[in-house]
Amino acid sequence: MHDLISVIIPVYKVEKYLCRCVDSVLEQTYTNMEIILVDDGSPDNCPVMCDEYARQDSRVKVIHQENAGLSGARNAGIDMAQGQWLAFVDSDDYLAADFLERLYQACVDTGSSLSVCRWEYVRGETIPEHGTGETRVYTGREMLANLYVPDGAYFVVAWNKLYRKELFEDIRYPLGRIHEDEATTYRIYDKVKKAAYVDRSLYGYFVTPVSITRGFNPKRMDWVTAVAERLDFFEQKGYTELMVPGLQALADGSIDIWFGLRDQLPGSEKQQEEIRTLIREGLRRVKKYGKFPLRTEIGYRMFLTWPGLYRKLLNQVKDENGKQ
Repeated sequence: MHDLISVIIPVYKVEKYLCRCVDSVLEQTYTNMEIILVDDGSPDNCPVMCDEYARQDSRVKVIHQENAGLSGARNAGIDMAQGQWLAFVDSDDYLAADFLERLYQACVDTGSSLSVCRWEYVRGETIPEHGTGETRVYTGREMLANLYVPDGAYFVVAWNKLYRKELFEDIRYPLGRIHEDEATTYRIYDKVKKAAYVDRSLYGYFVTPVSITRGFNPKRMDWVTAVAERLDFFEQKGYTELMVPGLQALADGSIDIWFGLRDQLPGSEKQQEEIRTLIREGLRRVKKYGKFPLRTEIGYRMFLTWPGLYRKLLNQVKDENGKQ
């Protein structure tokens, strides 16, 4: 008998997309699963839809709770899960039919406690079958390094993965914060001895009209907090080889957020100064572990002195790269 997999789906104001998501899980080729629908106080028809799924299929379980946000919904699902393995699916996304089977088999074949696949931006169509299909095995330390590779988003997010449940024994998602994956996934990797990467697009990340047009969210400062905490964690654990790329990622992302704060959030001078302080500290802190590329360091110093010029030159570089 294959192990039981608990698939956790937080549900909030997605009645237009919920059936597509849940049906893609029910139609998985791997059938020994439970589906935990966490109605996070959704004010639309989602609670009724969740209960109807539970009535129709005994594998579906429903939690109704007051709104606690994405982290709170995932945590409730983890607490209820009976499976030896966990998977998370956002309720407007959907899965390829062999998502669970491929990720589970990769763990079994390689003795891994976690597996990861590629994902694709989708708008309702079948998930494109990109990738070689091969499976690569990494240590937990290598998975931490993968946070900084060009396709690092595959390794950050919560929902394109299959996890041994015991990895979450003392880990939960932080309540009240967005970018909760950035605050959590690295702590999972720290506990992993082996992880499998399946080079196949098996998860569809649905791009909604709202996600395309939405403006700057001031809660993006949560990203700064999470990535700064991650660097402190690396330092405490002795992951010295991750400090330079980690400091650079923190600086690059924080500068982007700084411009969003300055341009779109009047009264955010305190947060802007926090970011400038982070950049200054990063320029000092990096010396203990190596150095930024010269062009990068010059850019950071230019940002601190002439942010307008920095942005102009950065946009020029992006335009030139786009033409190549």
